[in-house]
Amino acid sequence: MTVRLERDETVALLTIDRPEAMNALDVETLSALRDRLLELREDGGMRAIVLTGAGDRAFAAGADIKYMSELDSDGARGWGGLGHNVAQLLETSPAPTVAAINGFALGGGCELALACDLRYASATAKLGQPEINLGIIPGWGGTQRLPRATSLGFAKELVLTGRLVDADEAERHGLVNAVYEPDELMDKVMGTARLIASKSPLALAAAKRALNHVLQGDHAENLEREAEEFGRLFDTSDAKEGLTAFVEKREPNFTGS
Repeated sequence: MTVRLERDETVALLTIDRPEAMNALDVETLSALRDRLLELREDGGMRAIVLTGAGDRAFAAGADIKYMSELDSDGARGWGGLGHNVAQLLETSPAPTVAAINGFALGGGCELALACDLRYASATAKLGQPEINLGIIPGWGGTQRLPRATSLGFAKELVLTGRLVDADEAERHGLVNAVYEPDELMDKVMGTARLIASKSPLALAAAKRALNHVLQGDHAENLEREAEEFGRLFDTSDAKEGLTAFVEKREPNFTGS
């Protein structure tokens, strides 16, 4: 199994498990990741998802270049489609997704991290989109999500030069939310995931839907969408519980209803 799924109460931990290959993404691994994400979407019991790589050297050191070297344009479109599918599942998952970047996150690995809602990096991590060095471009959303996470100028620099950045530079540009020492990373990330998982899953999903539209579409329509999401939540038991718990000065017990 190239992708491990572990459950910690309401937090799911997905681990890309090919440490001997720097957790590079081949067809089997990417398909397994897609299947696990679909399983979690159907499950509905997980309120946060953490994605990381096995070992301490790589989150995912890109896609399988040997496999890609044998593709024609039709094969490349299919391969790109699989990557886009996985990234979209991460981006649109009702449960917030958190990347624990424990080493190299290059090419497709960086793109999967970009599709997550939050990204935290080990101090030893390296990130980048070096596809230009191979005569190609990012194919799993990197040209679109990197500028949205950082800035257009920074994204163009990384994509056009292919250079890698260390964790501190990534944090300065907003590519990662925070940087931790390697032996602290997973504890910090799991702590954040558990904090997220303590919230109402209905509110989390609504917040994600609204936030995912912030850099696209019409501003006025996005504000209307937020207002609709806000209003709908008041018909839920979770909203009644959260508001009542605040008034009664106690911790809420959200049930997802």
